[in-house]
Amino acid sequence: MHAMQYEITLPADYDMDVIRSRVSGRGPLLDDFGGLGLKAYLVRERGVSGSPVNQYAPFYLWNTPRGMNSFLWGAGFQGLVDDFGRPRVRHWTVLAYEDGGADGRDARAAVRERRAVPEGVPLSGVAVAAAAETGRLSRLDGVVCAAAVVDPLRWEVVHFSLWDRDGPQAAGDVFQVLHLNSPERDRLPRGRQW
Repeated sequence: MHAMQYEITLPADYDMDVIRSRVSGRGPLLDDFGGLGLKAYLVRERGVSGSPVNQYAPFYLWNTPRGMNSFLWGAGFQGLVDDFGRPRVRHWTVLAYEDGGADGRDARAAVRERRAVPEGVPLSGVAVAAAAETGRLSRLDGVVCAAAVVDPLRWEVVHFSLWDRDGPQAAGDVFQVLHLNSPERDRLPRGRQW
C-alpha cells in the first residue's frame, strides 16, 4: 500500500471557490478508479485553522502501484498539470491503517502531522510506535480513519487522519475535506503493514 500527496500553494488572494468548483465537478470521476483505496480532496485557507497559506493538497491511499501509476500518467493528473503546473508528488510506504469509530460518516477535516525520525534510534521501534499512534488516533471520537506512512529518503513519519467534524483534536496541519473517493477502501489492509 502506498500513500501520495501533492501541494499546490496558491496566492494569498486566490478565490478558493475556484478549487471548490473544480472538485465538485471532477471529484466524482474517481469514484470507481481501480487501485484507489481513498482520495481526500483537501484544502487549507489562509487564516482558517491556523493556515498561513491557500493550498490545494489531495491525499491518496493506493492499494496498488499500478493504480497510482495509472493516475499519475493519465489524463486526470495531466489536466491538473495543464492548469497549475507539475507539482512535486510526495509518496510514502504505509506502515499502518485503521478505520475509526466514525467510519461511514462524511469526512469534514483532515490532519497531517510530520515527525522526523531521529538519528540513532532503532527503526523497528519507530515503526511500532507509528502503528500504535495510528491505533490511538483511530479510537478518538470523530475519527473516520487514520494512517501512518514513512518516507525513508527523508526519514519522516507522517500521521494522517480524517475526521467527521471541524476542529479535530489532533496536532498538525488541518485541512478541509471537499470530497472523498473511496472505491477500494474496503480492500485497504488494516493494522500493521510489515
